[in-house]
Amino acid sequence: MCWNTSAAFRPVGLALRGQAAHKIVRTVGDAAYILLKDWPSDDGEEYVAAVKACVDAISGQIAPEQLREALLRAADEAGIAALMVVGR
Repeated sequence: MCWNTSAAFRPVGLALRGQAAHKIVRTVGDAAYILLKDWPSDDGEEYVAAVKACVDAISGQIAPEQLREALLRAADEAGIAALMVVGR
């Protein structure tokens, strides 16, 4: 799978603490970058599951939408507000 594509991945906005702007996650690559570089904590059970889901999505073992769901659970665990992104 090409991890910079957005196929089957509905965008989600994340309001990370301490950051002025919201981050919009559109691709598997976006999710991986945010989890590894911008996430406030790396010790939660849902965080670890989301990182594993990134690896699984990159390798084609799960659908990108399953990664999105794991990312939302990790955001909830970390107290990060998730916003639905509505397209035109």
